[in-house]
Amino acid sequence: MNLYFECNSGISGDMSVGALLDLIDNENILDNALSSMKLDNEFQYKITKKMVNAISTTDFNVILPLRNHHEHNYEHNHEHHHEHRNLDDINKIIDKANINQNAKNLAKKIFKIVAEAESKVHNKDLSEVHFHEVGAIDSIIDIVSFAVLYDYLKPNKTYFSTLTEGQGTVTCQHGTLSVPVPAVCEIVSKYKIPIKITNNEGEMITPTGAAIVAALYTGEQIPEKIIIEKVGYGRGKRPYKNPILRVMRIN
Repeated sequence: MNLYFECNSGISGDMSVGALLDLIDNENILDNALSSMKLDNEFQYKITKKMVNAISTTDFNVILPLRNHHEHNYEHNHEHHHEHRNLDDINKIIDKANINQNAKNLAKKIFKIVAEAESKVHNKDLSEVHFHEVGAIDSIIDIVSFAVLYDYLKPNKTYFSTLTEGQGTVTCQHGTLSVPVPAVCEIVSKYKIPIKITNNEGEMITPTGAAIVAALYTGEQIPEKIIIEKVGYGRGKRPYKNPILRVMRIN
């Protein structure tokens, strides 16, 4: 079994988790994993089915205590205040989670990719990058959830379409940034991931989404002929025409 990520509407952490949940169709798979991280007082999460352009999609929503609703519009833009964690702190949280070692390794790899990009962008040592810069709690939950679901599926190969990005600017704690945001530029540059710029206004590829791709990207093209076994649809929360990540289980 292989996976194909069709990224015509970009990619983010929550979209990726939603698509894999839709593919697996088992909402309970994350309960033990996320509760074992002992961060219960810092977040809740909600999984719902929502219609996007008349298509049923899975919405994965991380809810933080200082907000009634966390829309996850930008993984940089967080008004709440939590402990600022560096990469070592994140790795310790992942290590104590009750998840398979393969899932732990993938989660750590994704976080390291983000941290290295932020390190270069902000001209800081890796140990000095604090994850309030990329939204600590929701990034932890998105990345660990994705790693657990991906490990559950255990694909032989993973393929990606060209990543589609918007244009314009986004506002975050660092000020106004051009799209693609600097961390995304660093990730796709370092890992030689092709992207396509569209006329959509705003951010379609988040740093977490780019890091998920970078962690799994081989450059191998999807075969000319495939058999689609099942399709999962992950809902994005940014206001453009078709915020859906489609992941196909193929042979």
